[in-house]
Amino acid sequence: MNGRVDYLVTEEEINLTRGPSGLGFNIVGGTDQQHVSNDSGIYVSRIKENGAAALDGRLQEGDKILSVNGQDLKNLLHQDAVDLFRNAGYAVSLRVQHRLQEQNGPIGHRGEGEPSGVPIAMVLLPVFALTMIAAWAFMRYRQHL
Repeated sequence: MNGRVDYLVTEEEINLTRGPSGLGFNIVGGTDQQHVSNDSGIYVSRIKENGAAALDGRLQEGDKILSVNGQDLKNLLHQDAVDLFRNAGYAVSLRVQHRLQEQNGPIGHRGEGEPSGVPIAMVLLPVFALTMIAAWAFMRYRQHL
C-alpha cells in the first residue's frame, strides 16, 4: 500500500431553482481563504436540509463549483463568489466537479433492487429455503394429526 488515494473526477451541469431560503447550500474557498491546499476554488461546505440543492439531490458537500450561469469562479475572493451566487437570479445553472474516491479492487455491477450492493439472490435464496423447510415441517406435522 503506497498511501495514495485515487479519485475519480466527473463534471456535471446542475440547474437549480432558487427557493425561499436561497439555493440551499453554503460555500467555502476563494483566493483569500483556500479550502483546499494550493486551490482557490469554491467548494460546497454544507447542503441545507429541504433546500433547493437537497431537493435536487445531485450537489454534494465537497463538490467544487466551477461556474455559475456560465461565469467562471476561478481566482475570486470568497465574498465575490458569495455575491455572484446571491445575484444569480431565480434559475441558476451550476457547473460542478464531483470528486469520488475510487474503491480498491474491482467494482461489482449493482442492478436495480440492490441499493445496498448485496445481490438480491443472496437475500432471496435463504428466504426461499426457509419457506420450503417451513412448508415441509407443516406438512409432516399435519400428517400426524
